[in-house]
Amino acid sequence: MLDKELRSMIGKVKDGRMDRRAFIQRLAAVGLTAPMANQILAIGDVAMAQSPSPYPPTKRGGGGPLKLLWWQGPTLLNPHFATGTKDQDGSRLFYEPLASWDVDGHLNPILAAEIPSIKNGGLTADGKSVTWKIKPGVKWHDGKPLTADDFVFTWAYANDPATAAVSITAYSDLKVEKIDDLTIRLVFDKPTPFWANAFVGAYGCVLPKHLFADYKGSKSREAPANLAPVGTGPYKFVEFKPGDLIRGELNPDYHMPNRPHFDTIEMKGGGDAVSAARAVIQTGEFDFAWNMQVEDEVLLRLEKGGKGKTTYAVGGDIEFIAINFTDPNTEVDGERSSMKTKHPTLSDPAVRQALALLVDRESVKKAIYGRAGRTTANYLNGPDDFVSKNTKWEFSVDKAIALLEKAGWKAGADGIREKDGKKLKFVYQTSINGPRQKTQAIVKQACQKAGIDVELKSVVASVFFSSDVANPDTYSKFYTDIEEFQIPMTQPDPALHMKRYISSQVATKDNKWQGQNFPRWVNKDYDAAIEAAETEIDPVKRAALYIKCNDMLWQDTVFIPVMHRLTVDACATTLQPVISGWANRTDNIQDWYRGA
Repeated sequence: MLDKELRSMIGKVKDGRMDRRAFIQRLAAVGLTAPMANQILAIGDVAMAQSPSPYPPTKRGGGGPLKLLWWQGPTLLNPHFATGTKDQDGSRLFYEPLASWDVDGHLNPILAAEIPSIKNGGLTADGKSVTWKIKPGVKWHDGKPLTADDFVFTWAYANDPATAAVSITAYSDLKVEKIDDLTIRLVFDKPTPFWANAFVGAYGCVLPKHLFADYKGSKSREAPANLAPVGTGPYKFVEFKPGDLIRGELNPDYHMPNRPHFDTIEMKGGGDAVSAARAVIQTGEFDFAWNMQVEDEVLLRLEKGGKGKTTYAVGGDIEFIAINFTDPNTEVDGERSSMKTKHPTLSDPAVRQALALLVDRESVKKAIYGRAGRTTANYLNGPDDFVSKNTKWEFSVDKAIALLEKAGWKAGADGIREKDGKKLKFVYQTSINGPRQKTQAIVKQACQKAGIDVELKSVVASVFFSSDVANPDTYSKFYTDIEEFQIPMTQPDPALHMKRYISSQVATKDNKWQGQNFPRWVNKDYDAAIEAAETEIDPVKRAALYIKCNDMLWQDTVFIPVMHRLTVDACATTLQPVISGWANRTDNIQDWYRGA
């Protein structure tokens, strides 16, 4: 689309000659999605849209208990240490960000008085700062007032390397200034087109300075509030049994009118996805169960005559197999998978490419995911304007064999391929649930046909996704050759999703394995493209940079994408949850209610 035409359309929206929906539809015709269109309007001095609230209750409380089932139970309640989705979701029951993403990919204010725009003075045209106004009258659960000091502290806390916060990338490259008690300004080191990162969404929750000030830096893991949160959310903390149970009660001073609807909230952990689906859809024991990693045929069977249903939301979530670029079996200075090593066999690009040819995505979709999956070759699967058309996937045992033969990997007496005394024997780990174990079996069978020996390892989900630095079986330590899981894309922009794999984010002993580059892949061209994308104001050029990054991950086989997964949950027929494909499940928990 020509720049002149785009500017003309923005002008029409500003003066009312074109409505926002028509603008978005016009841009969709040239391949730009709603989130991108809304960002263009914000840069063009048009206030960001907010979806109308569907919330009908006319009073606070009265909804009785809300019973949630998270079959991967949260193990801590500090959102800035939450390496796994389960801990982010548990923390979000009590802590809140300035804003969250709604079902349409729009920003809705939570602790913010309004969403920043050029029109209200919150955004600058050069993308170098954003000013947030904090909602007045918000109280922490202990009665202390929420002020700008809490936001400044949270930024300093998360940005301190000694804190070892997993959210550090959201708070680096910027400074947070206090303008007054209810106003903060984020000043970026460089033009930042996606400004809605810090204090927004999964890693955006603000912490109370008065409870965490003594636990910044190296003492961060000692804070009592890590397990007993004091937030601003719709529910006040009552009880926490790590991996098992979280209980909360209605916050009578909550800052949103008529919210929350429910008098108490309970998040039960443990079990597995199938039993969770049954407990909601079939027996009605719980109101909502998270992440139905269950074969679609099982869900269809449960839905017949049950008390619940499955719900779906489309985002950018990707189920993938990750490749370890370091040696998990060699210890250097007390650290396995050390950056001082390289993987003895997976360092060969031909071996990685052969593994990619041995993942039968179509069979995985047909036998496991059904309605909930889409085959893909991309790590980045949304929004649409960021999705590469340059990649492709293929399943072919014959081509994998030919590739390995050409690279010198010959079958030994035991049938396992080897070269220079090194055998193609891999440990393939994932968390315990039916679909992942079935995926493992499908991949192993193809690998065996190609002369690759695969040992399957399954880890209890609460351990695999744990933030426990002492546990050897977490995905971030990655002490195996390959591993499979899913990383949710919790915002309708790829900035945070793709920045995980820059060189400075490698997970190491020094950063307590909180770095998010767990494959330990280092590529200077990737680093440079991510850096360029973070300052590129032109949305089309910026999208091209992220597509380039996706293609580099594909070309170097850092990941083998298995399935573009829809968000799938189980829900009681009377419950009205607000679930966005661009947010964590509990990001809009204040808007949940029970209908007739």
